[in-house]
Amino acid sequence: MNHDVFMAGFGGQGVLLIGNLLAYATILEGNNASYFPAYGVEKRGGAANCTVVMSDGAVGSPVVGEPEAALLMNPAAMGQFYPRVRKGGMALINSSLIDDEGSSRADLTLVRIPANEMALEIGDSRLVNMVMLGGYVEYSKVVTQEALREALKEVLPERNHRFLPMNHKALEAGAAFVREALA
Repeated sequence: MNHDVFMAGFGGQGVLLIGNLLAYATILEGNNASYFPAYGVEKRGGAANCTVVMSDGAVGSPVVGEPEAALLMNPAAMGQFYPRVRKGGMALINSSLIDDEGSSRADLTLVRIPANEMALEIGDSRLVNMVMLGGYVEYSKVVTQEALREALKEVLPERNHRFLPMNHKALEAGAAFVREALA
């Protein structure tokens, strides 16, 4: 197994949280992971992105020029990172914020997921990141949903454990959406 994914959005969307969560879940399953976050100086609203490299062998570098997958959560991320997705790869885009008309590529799998609307239906707009991650994991099968749920207990501070059920619901909603979209 050797997978890499790039996640991008703006600060406050939880991009760095889901990158850390995915890396932790990978490690819980006995594989190696590298998590490389990057963000602007603003606390919220600035650019935020991360790369996660997962492997059953050694991970040489966390830097990936052409990721095999990308989770793109806002228009700026789409404009900057969509062209870099490797041919034959996959892009999961938040269609609630990104109008993708005319920019689709025939050389990759593109899934448009209305993550903002789905998060609101679950009960909290902050769940957009979990909807996106659940969709990516369903597509890629890099880790199990169970590993994500276990890792979430470790990654989220204990004071936020009361939100675990909603996060689980968001992960499953994203997975279900992608399952249906690719059926």
